[in-house]
Amino acid sequence: MSEPLHARSALRLRLLLSALFVPLFLAGTVFFGVWAADTGAGDSPGRGTLVVIAVVCGALALLAAADLLVVIRRLRSARGTRTR
Repeated sequence: MSEPLHARSALRLRLLLSALFVPLFLAGTVFFGVWAADTGAGDSPGRGTLVVIAVVCGALALLAAADLLVVIRRLRSARGTRTR
């Protein structure tokens, strides 16, 4: 077989993408949250839709932040094993 024994991911790329998307999704959460708060009755899109989008952005921000922490931990542990 030609498959590696241990799968490897592009940690530097994941670090870059997570660092980019955490603030982007946080900004989206704030933007849609404020927009939902300022929405009146009969406005389109409705308050419920904007709240759902804000919640999704918040969940994606948490996911990206968790991935950022995992990648940083893996990079530090890989750096520590190389120097020993």
